[in-house]
Amino acid sequence: LSKNCLCFFCSILPTHPRKVIAWLLSDKPNAELVIEIFRKDYRNRNCPQGLMFHSERRTQYTCVVFSKLLDELNVVQSFSGRACPFDNAVLEAFFKFLKAEETNRKSYSSFSDLHIFLFEYIDGFYNSKRPHSTIDFLSPNDFEAKFFSSF
Repeated sequence: LSKNCLCFFCSILPTHPRKVIAWLLSDKPNAELVIEIFRKDYRNRNCPQGLMFHSERRTQYTCVVFSKLLDELNVVQSFSGRACPFDNAVLEAFFKFLKAEETNRKSYSSFSDLHIFLFEYIDGFYNSKRPHSTIDFLSPNDFEAKFFSSF
């Protein structure tokens, strides 16, 4: 990919277990990207009830179409405070690791090449092997397995 090529990465990452549960890569940061990833994850998680969706205040998250979808699914929408990155600290930490451990260290020859490397990083390393101090130095997958085995 040339330095002038912009790619937009949208992900869903619950506070616990800090696992990336859904993500999409696009050439446009629009509402369709956010709606597609939300619908995909919502169906994959068997349409859970009592959800809160927290995001930044960018237009793709504040648009009427996305807000209407969340209302239809009875999902509460929550936003970061203006100029307050700490509200979204879990996702910001993920992006810090993604950049430091993957994207800032490599060049990608194509959009599909980048997609493959992101898949390998997220599913092959971040979710399955990368320890996190906030979850007892376990990987997100291990923390989730430990959590569900306690029931």
